[in-house]
Amino acid sequence: MGQQTWTAVDAYFDGLLVAEDEVLTAAAADSDAAGMPAHQVAPNQGKLLHLLARIRGARTILEIGTLGGYSTIWLARALPEGGQLVTLEVDEHCADVAAANIARAGLEQVVDIRRGRAIDLLPELTDVAPFDLVFIDADKPSNPQYLEWALELTRPGSVIIGDNVVRDGAVVDSTSSDPRVQGVRRFTELIAEHPQLTATALQTVGSKGYDGLIMALVTD
Repeated sequence: MGQQTWTAVDAYFDGLLVAEDEVLTAAAADSDAAGMPAHQVAPNQGKLLHLLARIRGARTILEIGTLGGYSTIWLARALPEGGQLVTLEVDEHCADVAAANIARAGLEQVVDIRRGRAIDLLPELTDVAPFDLVFIDADKPSNPQYLEWALELTRPGSVIIGDNVVRDGAVVDSTSSDPRVQGVRRFTELIAEHPQLTATALQTVGSKGYDGLIMALVTD
């Protein structure tokens, strides 16, 4: 079994369980047309984020890394009336595409797109914290710093999710010279060591290849 099978299985389950409507397919298509890398979550992963936000009962969500707004839409649709999502994006072109996609979804009053380096923007979010859910999906070398800020901006009961942590299996290579792998490894180690976090990691295969995510609960 390999990529072809994984993609076919995703298509089977997506066809039955994941309601990817025209707004979501257009968001993905416009991101592709704008020349963005295909780094957005797969439809079933977007639905997973949506369900996790609903299960948590999140009213406030922080997303670090907007890209074209595909995952943003999945997350924002999980919010109740009066909820808010803040998403951070360093690339102006990506932020422009995301803004158009979010507006087409009718979510421009729910989603606050902040432009700039996340590490610079995060200290400005204390006025809208605490967040009930944080989704970290940006530059992996900065994951340790993003975790530090996620802890500052959450409270007991909040959920922190880190994407792309398996990296096609490279995460187990302690000698890797790839800063993305080392960023993920340090991120994972910090979560494991932190007394206020309990977490697990899941390996995934599917249309996005072989990867995975970490989910952590802030306990106290």
